[in-house]
Amino acid sequence: MVQGSRRQRIVSLATRLTLSRVISLFALCLFLCAIVEFFPAQNSTAQAESRIDCNVINSRILKQVVHYCVLVPASYDSAASSTQYPVLYFLHGLGENEQALFKSGGWDLVEDLRQQHKIGDFLIVTPEAKGSFYINSADGKVRYSDFFVKEFIPYIESKYRIKHERSARAISGISMGGYGALRFAFAYPELFSSVSAQSAALIAESPKELESELDSEFESSGPNRLLASVFGDPTNIPHWNQNNPLLLAKQNKQRVASLAIYFNCGQDDDFGFEVGANALDKQLKSEGIKHEFHLYPGTHSPQYFLKHLEETMEFHSRVFAAGR
Repeated sequence: MVQGSRRQRIVSLATRLTLSRVISLFALCLFLCAIVEFFPAQNSTAQAESRIDCNVINSRILKQVVHYCVLVPASYDSAASSTQYPVLYFLHGLGENEQALFKSGGWDLVEDLRQQHKIGDFLIVTPEAKGSFYINSADGKVRYSDFFVKEFIPYIESKYRIKHERSARAISGISMGGYGALRFAFAYPELFSSVSAQSAALIAESPKELESELDSEFESSGPNRLLASVFGDPTNIPHWNQNNPLLLAKQNKQRVASLAIYFNCGQDDDFGFEVGANALDKQLKSEGIKHEFHLYPGTHSPQYFLKHLEETMEFHSRVFAAGR
């Protein structure tokens, strides 16, 4: 009886030891698996991901700090130090900031396009612009256009390994940023190889008609005050014309013709920007300037922008690849 009890105790102890060892080994396996997942091997088949750098530039022209973000492709850090990349400057809309593209799902979309080999590797740079419309204000107090061309572009292209030639530089934007992108490209066609815009804030009315419309709809608040701070109150007509993308395209048509141009707009844009988009399409056609324009179902909304972001990215990638 004693021997039997002892044997049972020994068996029970051996069982517990074996079970304890199994549990220990299982825990060790889980720990090792966690390490492998957290620190993937260099020869792993998992796709590397891009990163976003956000920082500020202390602008001497604007006399303030300007925030910006840069979407850096996964290949950038592992590439040779002599490897340089194209760059796409992406301009946000009114009421947004430099992080808008990445918070809206744009980062995931760009990452998917790269992994599917639908676009090549290029940097995407998003500067903060507040309500500047990306131009110098009529009173000269806010010189955003000067900042962007003379200070921001040289700063970014010296900080990152970016090709400095025109064929590797492009610009794009949404809404107010679409206006800015078209305005920069048509004013400085020697700087950019391609331009795209979604639902650009192109206003087909004359400044006087616009003032009357805003006065009746908004009185002295909101959009009226904002436009007045940029374009003057009353509107500074020469300043308005100097920055009008439609007039700039006409004035610089020979140089603008060398640009690759793409733009789209929703058929039911909340601000009626499809009127301006149609006007630009008609004007470019009359001047024989090659471009791509689409009027899609949709409104002035984040959903519309994200839905058509893929084709704008593919458009710029094709131009970069062609080296035009």
